[in-house]
Amino acid sequence: MSTVVNDRWKKQKVSEHIAGYLFMAPTILIASVFLLLPIGYAIALAFQKVQLLGEVSYRFIGLKNFARMAQDERVWIALKNTAEYVVIVVPLQTVLALVLALILNSQIKGRSWFRVAFFLPTVTSSAVLTLIFMWIYNRNGLLNGILSFLQLPTYNWLGDPAVALKGIMIMNIWSTAPLFMVIYLAALQDIPETLYEAAMLDGANRWEKLLHITLPFLQPVTFFVIVMGIIGTFQLFDQSYIFSAGSGGPNNSTLTIVLLMYQYAFKNLEMGYALALTLVLAVILMLSTIIQQALFKEERLD
Repeated sequence: MSTVVNDRWKKQKVSEHIAGYLFMAPTILIASVFLLLPIGYAIALAFQKVQLLGEVSYRFIGLKNFARMAQDERVWIALKNTAEYVVIVVPLQTVLALVLALILNSQIKGRSWFRVAFFLPTVTSSAVLTLIFMWIYNRNGLLNGILSFLQLPTYNWLGDPAVALKGIMIMNIWSTAPLFMVIYLAALQDIPETLYEAAMLDGANRWEKLLHITLPFLQPVTFFVIVMGIIGTFQLFDQSYIFSAGSGGPNNSTLTIVLLMYQYAFKNLEMGYALALTLVLAVILMLSTIIQQALFKEERLD
């Protein structure tokens, strides 16, 4: 009798598994066609020299595309610019987002209006924001107009390699921090109020409550914000492209790794080399995410 019951139970489990996979089949099919196959194809092309002019042809060259990067000066410039951008933008936008969330989570008047005002840059088109800031930084733009009004010397903000990338950084911090602010704000409202009441009874001040209650509870959210911030900053393209008209200038000061991929792929038609750069960027992003995950785990153990 028990054998019959076991057989029926096994058949029921198998039928449930089959039904589950049938329901998942459309998603698996779409993901395979539009995600997995393109990734596999891109990896394969990274080891080939692709000829796009005339008759399309492929020639396997092994690791030559990757070896070429070590001798490519523009790759190192792009990596340096991108790394500088990440190191400055990610911490500042994370801290700014947290500060704005803490302000909006407090009992201040007009919180709803402030939330809308702070979030407006995030819902504005990136291209539109870039054009607005280009007007602000222009020789005859708003910033130099204010400096002239104050009888201070004006500056060529867009033409100086020393400050061109910094201008893009300021724009991105201003436009991206509100998105992470909303994420922090949602997490702040999930922290039990009883914890703050208990801390208050123990004599804790605002600073102690922030350090010992708020920040520890926000640690998973902070990990998410930093990871998403790093991924987003490493993928900087449109602002740099618009600022420099696709050149990465002045003097390669706004050249990023994604803009360099675009130039090699669609200007120089070196698709294999561009895809090799893409793989390198993917490896960098995966390694940075793994390192951050390990660091956050260590902090949780402490």
